[in-house]
Amino acid sequence: MRHLWIGLICAATPAVAHDAEIIGATATRSDAGWHISVTIAHDETGWDDYADGWRIENAAGDTLGTRVLHHPHVNEQPFTRSLSGVSLPKAAETIWIRARTSAEGWGHERFELTLPTVK
Repeated sequence: MRHLWIGLICAATPAVAHDAEIIGATATRSDAGWHISVTIAHDETGWDDYADGWRIENAAGDTLGTRVLHHPHVNEQPFTRSLSGVSLPKAAETIWIRARTSAEGWGHERFELTLPTVK
């Protein structure tokens, strides 16, 4: 009987969604602004839970640019998407990137990216 209850409890427990993980990012500067590429890993289940965007933030958490992802990437993990023409403050040395999922919203963890120096 005890095994039956454990099975019923596990079956009734909803699956727990989790944040998308940013596993890498690059930044390059051009005359048109910054080009930011971000690589994300997430155990996507389809339209109910997928990485649906990422944003660039300054140290204070202000948004400097946002990349919307319009569909799941279930069979493409990890995946990389870019945003071009990003305007960053001239004195910026570091940016932070935060991922978003359709199930959980904006994640708590931020990925720190040191910008390359332009010579």
